[in-house]
Amino acid sequence: MLNPNLQEIELDKEEFQRYSRHIILPEVGLDGQKRLKAASVLCIGTGGLGSPLLLYLAAAGIGCIGIVDFDIVDSSNLQRQIIHGTSWVGKPKIQSAKDRILQINPYCQVNLYETHLSSENALEILKPYDIVIDGTDNFPTRYLTNDACVLLNKPNIYGSIFRFEGQATVFNYQGGPNYRDLYPEPPPPGMVPSCAEGGVLGVLCGIIGTIQATEAIKIVLGAENTLSGRLLLYNAWDMKFRELILRPNPERPLINKLIDYEQFCGIPQAQAVEAQEKATVPEITVKELKKLIDHGTGTFVLIDVRNVNEYEIAKIPGSTLVPLPDIEDGKGVEKIRGLSQNRKVIAHCKTGRRSARALGILKEKGIIGVNVKGGITAWSKEVDPDIPQY
Repeated sequence: MLNPNLQEIELDKEEFQRYSRHIILPEVGLDGQKRLKAASVLCIGTGGLGSPLLLYLAAAGIGCIGIVDFDIVDSSNLQRQIIHGTSWVGKPKIQSAKDRILQINPYCQVNLYETHLSSENALEILKPYDIVIDGTDNFPTRYLTNDACVLLNKPNIYGSIFRFEGQATVFNYQGGPNYRDLYPEPPPPGMVPSCAEGGVLGVLCGIIGTIQATEAIKIVLGAENTLSGRLLLYNAWDMKFRELILRPNPERPLINKLIDYEQFCGIPQAQAVEAQEKATVPEITVKELKKLIDHGTGTFVLIDVRNVNEYEIAKIPGSTLVPLPDIEDGKGVEKIRGLSQNRKVIAHCKTGRRSARALGILKEKGIIGVNVKGGITAWSKEVDPDIPQY
């Protein structure tokens, strides 16, 4: 509760010792610590942002923490998702998070929602909580979270990260702007790469996540100087912070119901186009490719359309790197034309999506090729397990 009856809330002897560094702060004090104990915060996602912010909310003494996630822990998460450990690989993230939270602070009540947040369940899940924290990494869920918070009149603490850059703000708080004031329309699908495609500095997640946790604590304590109306931008590589002023847009359409956010963000349309592109490109399996390689590469040229850094991690023997951006701007097309010399072009990437896109571009330029189904990931699983997966 953001306005609890403090006389009904008590701290025991161990809690006084646990929270002593808070209680001696004039800005927090005993009443503030009681407010933290009475508060409830929902975190959507236990990934790069959710991991640090959940740890600090638990340590701060937030009385009730809700977690929404349906993913499992993968070893590639551990570079930045510090709430999870190696022993939890392959297991549900929310269970891993709850276990770690209770190790930090057994006084926390932890509610788990092992589900995909949707228009059908969002209002029901968000309703019991004082504050919502958006720790997601996709646009449909960000718009859904925003709109649900607007309909329920709840503060929405936002953060996002990519490569070395992050941003954070507080939406829908005390008449301030919401996510649609910053991003009225979603970008076209695929325009903004995911962290899996573009990478992310692990410690960046900790910085932005702890900023989100800080704002949650400040809201519970009734602090005036929150990030509402201010977008904080951070570049870890340059070690610079900037700030932009945000204001509500009076012409923004009224949010009066939840919609189909996958449709709103163009996901089904993009998937249909991708499926159509893929259907027009012939495929071979990695085992068929292995047979071709074993019989010699004179009849074909194998093109890897991933980025340079990915190529350094793992490569299929005999492949030539021509990154997709080079193919898109035309330089790579001519390079492949010169490499092929009337030989068959076989292309691959990590999973087969980017190479299908590349082959579609090449086809328009008169170069016909074949896609490797499943890409180098399938090669590692089915042909050469010594090839690293990433």
